[in-house]
Amino acid sequence: MTMPTYHDSPRTTGWIEVIAGCMFSGKTEELIRRLRRAQIARQNVAIFKPKIDTRYSNDHIVSHSDLKIPSTMVGHASEILRLARDAHVVGIDEAQFFDMSLVGVADQLANEGKRVIIAGLDQDYRGQPFEPMPQLLAVAEYITKTLAICMVCGNPADRTQRISHSSERVLVGAKDAYEARCRRCFQPPSPADQQAGG
Repeated sequence: MTMPTYHDSPRTTGWIEVIAGCMFSGKTEELIRRLRRAQIARQNVAIFKPKIDTRYSNDHIVSHSDLKIPSTMVGHASEILRLARDAHVVGIDEAQFFDMSLVGVADQLANEGKRVIIAGLDQDYRGQPFEPMPQLLAVAEYITKTLAICMVCGNPADRTQRISHSSERVLVGAKDAYEARCRRCFQPPSPADQQAGG
């Protein structure tokens, strides 16, 4: 008996796939690639992104390399349950911008027999776990860790360096606000800056 892979369609059970990594590591590209394969296979696909993420488009998930796929903006994870009722495959981008309720939503979707594919940052700009990603990683059947290239030294990068002066934990931005950094080149904010950011 062969075990299913995340390229199969759910038959008797659903599952959760999580794509985690730093900025510029190809998380959204990988999410789009998997969702397009499902669409080619004529599966009913529903795709969602948080309302806070309006960087490139209001009605598409867009990667930093300009790949895009139509999506629906939602203000709260609970909306996904209603909007994805008829879907076989559910894609969710920028999971770190949702609250902890996304974990229960993903579990419920998988329990209903759906394939749930979620992409998001696993660490914030301080190098700390970015909820709800750790909890999603814990309940996922499949996990993919993507790496970028350090913009300082060229080594594999798994951290997001904030280069703007904001101390808010959530700051939606791209190349104007962040760089990918390796463990050695990453410079976390000072304790004073972290306290200012909450």
